Amino acid sequence: MTISNKSALELSKHTLAKVNKMNLALPLTLISSLLIVGCTTDSHSTLTSKASSSIAQPQPQPQPQSSSPVAYTYGVRPFYLINDMDEGPLKEELQACRGQLPSKTDFSIAHRGAPLQLPEHTYDSYVASAQMGAGILECDVAFTNDGELVCRHAQNDLHTTTNILATPLANQCTVPPIFDAKGKLTNADSIECRTSDISAAQFKTLTGKMDAANKEATSISEYMNATAPWRTDLYSQNGKVLTLKEHIALARQLGMKHTPELKAPAVSMPFNGYRLDDYRQQLIDTYKAADVPASDVFAQSFNIEDLDYWIKNEPAYGANAVYLIDDSNETAKNKTFDKDDASTWKRSLADIKARGINTIAPALWLLVTTDGKGHMQPSEYAKQAKANGLKIITWSIERSGPLTNGGDWYYSGLGDAINNDGDMMNYIDVLAQDVGVQGIFSDWPATVSYYANCKGLK
Repeated sequence: MTISNKSALELSKHTLAKVNKMNLALPLTLISSLLIVGCTTDSHSTLTSKASSSIAQPQPQPQPQSSSPVAYTYGVRPFYLINDMDEGPLKEELQACRGQLPSKTDFSIAHRGAPLQLPEHTYDSYVASAQMGAGILECDVAFTNDGELVCRHAQNDLHTTTNILATPLANQCTVPPIFDAKGKLTNADSIECRTSDISAAQFKTLTGKMDAANKEATSISEYMNATAPWRTDLYSQNGKVLTLKEHIALARQLGMKHTPELKAPAVSMPFNGYRLDDYRQQLIDTYKAADVPASDVFAQSFNIEDLDYWIKNEPAYGANAVYLIDDSNETAKNKTFDKDDASTWKRSLADIKARGINTIAPALWLLVTTDGKGHMQPSEYAKQAKANGLKIITWSIERSGPLTNGGDWYYSGLGDAINNDGDMMNYIDVLAQDVGVQGIFSDWPATVSYYANCKGLK
C-alpha cells in the first residue's frame, strides 16, 4: 500500500477508534518473583489539552479517562544492589530508606519498559515499569508499510525482538531466512526484518521476545533462543506488542508521561511517497489526536534535524524535545570522542543550546569521569552542558550484566571506580547530585525509583 498524507491520516483515525475500545484493565501484580516491601496507589487524572492536528482536524474523541490505580513495588533488586555497595555514608543513607513506601517519580524513566527481564516494548514490560515507580514511559517509534506508527527500538529489529521468523511473515522480510537443501539456516548473520516490511495488522499478530539473536545459528530455534544469561525468558510468554496509539492509551491509564523517540528510517525516504517530514509530523499529531498536552510529551531523537523540525513547526512540543547524544552522533571528524576534551566534540554545548534545544540526553558515560583514584565526578561535557543552561537526562542504567569486571560501554572510562554491582548506586548518585541530571532511563526502573524516593526526587 502506498503511504501518503491522506492514507496515513485515514489509518490513524481507524486505529484510534479501535484503541478507544481496548480493554486496558491493569493487573495489580505482574511478576510473582517481586518482593513487595510496601505499596501505594496512584489515580491522578490525566490532563486534557485540546490541541488539534496541524494536518487535518481529528474526529471527535472521547474524553480522556482517569488513570487506573497502580500498586507500586521495588522488588528485591534495589536491596541487593545496596547490600553490595562498599561501606560508606551513601550506603547507610539508602539502607535507612528500606522501610519507605514505593511511589511514582518522573526522575525514573522506563527505557522500553522493563527489558532487563521482560521483552522490551510489550504490554507486560510497560506495566511492570509503572509498578516500579517510573513516571515517564518510552516508545521508540517506527512505521509500518501502511503508515502506522508502532513501538520498536529500531525499524529493522523485528528478527531479534519478535517471533516473526517463526511465522509466515518471515517471507516478507527484507532479508528473509535462507535454508539449504537439508533445511539448514545459511544466513543467520544477515537476516533483517523491518516494520516497513509488514502492515500494522500483521505487526499486531507478532509476539515480542527478549532482544537476542545467535548470528551463527543453523536453525530458526537456535537463532531465536539466544537470551543473555543475565536476563531471563521467564516473562516472555505473552509479548503483546503495541502501536503508538495503544501505547499512549496505556501510558494514560498508568498515569505516566510520554517520551517517544523517532527512530532513524532503515529505508530510503521518501518511502512510497511518505516523507521524513511526514514521519516527524505524524508522531506529534498522534499525541495531539489523543489530547495529550505538550507539557507531558518529551519527543526524542539522535537526529538533531528532527528537533529542528519540531522546534520550528511544533514549538509547544519542541520546547520539551530531547536531543539524544552519544559518540556516534557528536564526535568531531577524524577524532575519537573524549568527554573531557571539547576539541573532539562535533558541536559545542553552546551551539546546541543556540538551536533552541533545551534538554539533552547524553549516554551515561559521557557525563561521568574519574579522578584516577576510584572516585567518580562530572565530566567536562557535563560541566559545559550545565554552564550553558541545558537540562540533562541520561540513559541507560541496568542495561548491562554483572559489573564485577567494570561493566561495558555504558561504563566507558570508569573501570577504576566500578568493580561490583553495588557501584551502580554510586553511579546514580553522582549523576543526580553532582552532574544534576533530571531523570535517568533504566531497564529496571525500580533501581532508580528507590534512589529517587529515598532522596525526595519527584
